[in-house]
Amino acid sequence: MIDKELVGCVTLLSKSKTYSIDGALYRYLYSNDSIRHTQYYFRPLPRQSKTADLKLNRDKVLRRCYEIPLLYKQHTAEITNNSIQLSLF
Repeated sequence: MIDKELVGCVTLLSKSKTYSIDGALYRYLYSNDSIRHTQYYFRPLPRQSKTADLKLNRDKVLRRCYEIPLLYKQHTAEITNNSIQLSLF
């Protein structure tokens, strides 16, 4: 069984961590900087059942988003429409 930890604070979201949301694996992309209604954007990892980016507000991140410590820095390739960029570290 994979250990999962519920995200305790949205300020701890990181682009190098892997998150489980509704049974699919995602990585955190960015948040828009609205003072009252901040949205947090996640992208599914390759070969997941979900293919679209996910947009969650703060309350939904705190209830539905689990960090998976075993998969820290495991998504090493960034795939876009035109190119693939590999990270070195």
